[in-house]
Amino acid sequence: TEVAVLGAGLVAAMKQLPLPRDAHRATLIEPREPGGEQAASFGNGAWISPASVVPMSTPGLWKKLPSYLSDRSGPLVIRWAALPGLLPWLLRFWWAGHSVPRVEATAQALSALLRDAPERHLRAAALAGVAGWVVQRGLLYLYPDRAAFKAEALAWRLRHDNGVRAQELDGAALRALVPDVDARYGLGLLVAAGAHCLDPGGYVAALVRQAQTGGARLLRARALGFAFESGPVGQRLASVRTDAGDVACERAVICAGIASAALARQAGDRIPLASERGYHVVWPDAPVQLGLPVMPSDGKMALTPTRGGLRVAGQVELAAVSAPPDWRRADLLTRFARQMFPALRPGHWPDPGATAATPINAENHAASAAATATAPAARWMGHRPSTPDGLPVIGPSAHHPDIVHAFGHGHVGLAAAPATAELVSDLLAGRTPAIDPRPYRASRF
Repeated sequence: TEVAVLGAGLVAAMKQLPLPRDAHRATLIEPREPGGEQAASFGNGAWISPASVVPMSTPGLWKKLPSYLSDRSGPLVIRWAALPGLLPWLLRFWWAGHSVPRVEATAQALSALLRDAPERHLRAAALAGVAGWVVQRGLLYLYPDRAAFKAEALAWRLRHDNGVRAQELDGAALRALVPDVDARYGLGLLVAAGAHCLDPGGYVAALVRQAQTGGARLLRARALGFAFESGPVGQRLASVRTDAGDVACERAVICAGIASAALARQAGDRIPLASERGYHVVWPDAPVQLGLPVMPSDGKMALTPTRGGLRVAGQVELAAVSAPPDWRRADLLTRFARQMFPALRPGHWPDPGATAATPINAENHAASAAATATAPAARWMGHRPSTPDGLPVIGPSAHHPDIVHAFGHGHVGLAAAPATAELVSDLLAGRTPAIDPRPYRASRF
């Protein structure tokens, strides 16, 4: 079977690993470098967490909406200019988390994709020849005190109900694990099963190279839509239209990140997809000891040791896809990281005119070697393709079953990619999936 895969991100790359047993021939259609700066995978927090089962929308969230519109320093902001267009999505977002039973169902569906994510990634990295890039040292959630921990009781109950186990650490045990973190953090929850990726963008590129070695074709083109032909039981997919010509195929998989909603609409499915724009900053030579990723409860960002240095990733900014970055979001990440790690405080943030993921000229910002050593060297903004209910869209198009959706993973794209890829492969091959696909169906919208 000729399968056209629209996008060459992590889900697309992972999906090629099981394909040889299915006798498919795949063409990955991607206009830019797989794993490049344009991809959500390039700049994410690099966490591979079975604990990421808690959706963004939870009971009581609507009370915070005024602050999201007015407070530009919070972890979630909504640009006023985007509000009219986002309103339908926001209403669905509120409804998805308006009751505890709904949130419990979402957490259960997420757990099915995440529970064995570290093990799946360890195997995939080994197959791609980058085994050392996926590291399983655990993930640490930090709290100032027990009261702050109890404020997140629902989140930890959802994790526990879905098989996530965490070890409480305080005092000397916590300081031994993260000796350089600010003393105001007195409690840690260690999810030992968690893992992280040392180079998410490079990992995607390695998986795509492995797919090409296995027979997949990479076409540098932009997918535009689909062409159909009449068959004995209705219209059948004939090809994918691209700006480099048509790609003949019998099946297609849409996993093109934030561009997926427009492609799904070409197949007749209207999926409410918004960009939860995220930011990161990176210190190449951060003078801190950090052997595992950490997430502070009062900052909600991921601080992760990577091949490029200390990556601080987070923030949720709801805005139009075409809107320019608001680099104040990256400034907030920088300031918070310095609050967490005193050793970072002498540095200076770069010139506001610097571009995304561009090395900073230290001469413009710091005269001393100490200041230069603790200044971020790059910053980035990207698009998390997010549905309002916090679940990805996985499964056949409601109108054209030859087209399968695999997008909308929001904050869990890295962790959920292997299970998503297996589910898509089972659906393409007509096998009964090990994971129940019903929670992710496109027709739920």
